[in-house]
Amino acid sequence: MTDSALVRIDREGDAAVITMTNAAKRNALSRAMMRALIAALDEVAVDPRARAVIVRGEGPAFSAGHDLREIAEARDAEMDEIFDTCVELMESLQRIEAPTIAEIDGIATAAGCQLVASCDLAVASERSVFATPGVKIGLFCSTPMVALTRAIGRKAAMEMLLLGEPIDAARALAWGLVNRVVAAERVHAEALALAERIARSARMTVATGKAAFYEQIDLPQREAYAYTKQVMVRNARAADAVEGIGAFLEKRAPNWPA
Repeated sequence: MTDSALVRIDREGDAAVITMTNAAKRNALSRAMMRALIAALDEVAVDPRARAVIVRGEGPAFSAGHDLREIAEARDAEMDEIFDTCVELMESLQRIEAPTIAEIDGIATAAGCQLVASCDLAVASERSVFATPGVKIGLFCSTPMVALTRAIGRKAAMEMLLLGEPIDAARALAWGLVNRVVAAERVHAEALALAERIARSARMTVATGKAAFYEQIDLPQREAYAYTKQVMVRNARAADAVEGIGAFLEKRAPNWPA
């Protein structure tokens, strides 16, 4: 069950909106917060109304990353649990069928930046900033590095990781960490607009494509083509493709299977 003291789930149109509500602690990714987010993702994953999932944070921070006091006080087994839970959360964002959209209005640092990089899409306000500052406190952002390098590439990721300095929303857009940068008052509407545009396509086609994207992204090119060829063969025989191609040829709007 989702911890309602830390996370709230709302339905807005075709989107499930997951909001981190621990603004007083800048939505730190404590074990409790990460478990609450995982539970929320599990809940919306089985909701047929949720065609996309928006992840956002209340207050001045999207998320300031791990709870450093929790890390400082953790024993070895607890430390393993913290980072195991973090990995589970980041993989859950990409494993669920519905596309995930990070909505950022404020700071997203360390594991909070990792959370942004792990979502399928991201919308940020002009005042948002991003950083992986662990190097400055002797704790290199090694797990955020995994998502970051896959989102923005080696040189940009190494600059963020080695310097630990914040980048603004414009640079995050240029580097590919986010998809859209808008005024703060428009960021939620922009995230919802992306969700609605995703919802125009057939649910299972989107789910097939999302799963295939993450399966092929790190494969050598020949293996990636061999894998995606089989995905396309299965997809071409599915009801979505039969309806979609038929609608295109008949010059009508598709009537997607439920």
